[in-house]
Amino acid sequence: MIIIEAKIVQENFIQVDGNKIRYLKTGNSKNTLVLVHGLGASAERWSQTIPYLSNDYRLIIPDLIGFGYSDKPLVDYTTDFFSDFLGNFLDSMGIDKPNIIGSSLGGQVVAEYASKQTNIEKLILSSPSGIMKQSTPALDAYIMAALYPNEANAKNAFEMMEGSGGEIDEKIIEGFVERMKLPNAKMAFMSTILGLKNSEIITNRLKTIKSPTLIIWGSKDPVIPIQHADGFVSAIKDCRFYRMDECGHTPYVQKPKLFSEIVLDFLKSN
Repeated sequence: MIIIEAKIVQENFIQVDGNKIRYLKTGNSKNTLVLVHGLGASAERWSQTIPYLSNDYRLIIPDLIGFGYSDKPLVDYTTDFFSDFLGNFLDSMGIDKPNIIGSSLGGQVVAEYASKQTNIEKLILSSPSGIMKQSTPALDAYIMAALYPNEANAKNAFEMMEGSGGEIDEKIIEGFVERMKLPNAKMAFMSTILGLKNSEIITNRLKTIKSPTLIIWGSKDPVIPIQHADGFVSAIKDCRFYRMDECGHTPYVQKPKLFSEIVLDFLKSN
């Protein structure tokens, strides 16, 4: 059991295709919202949204395979691999018609999954990867922090990714450094980077998404700049867009209350 912002959050593990997968769970609603983190992160990345979202939804927040405290098998971490994993995780959990939020890599993963499935109620993508192919200085700094995980490298990377010059919570820095020192963590991280680099641009798959979709993007995102939002918005048939001003790559960390309000308004709309 974990307590986050006065909310009791259960830490659980489940076997998915022979791998031990960690996830957090909270909320008692019959409606389920699954939150999928980005590259090198863990379920804790969503911590600040939990108090706002868990009153209306049962939250299921996994550590993606290869990240956090989930198993890190020696495999190729391609986007198809992650998409298949997400489907198998939902099946193992008995989750039939979820709403799903995905951030960055997690956004691409859930978009790939949604392009092949019709069981998603609503889809929310926060600064998703999948269209941008070139790197950025902020992404380069993040890769450096993953390969050489120490406080200075991680602090520099997260400050660059936030894009506001504000102070970064020490727990974020310490958690990242701790996780990147786990066995096989660097392997999974770099295999994912190579998988993203070698994957096809996601545009054609986006055209097959049938779920109502909301794209949220920080206006000052230095990791995946906001101009890449156009490719998602124009390709997905039923798509809305919200620009979060004065935010970088993780608006749900910088402005969790506003982010959650935007999400809840969308989920409750007809």
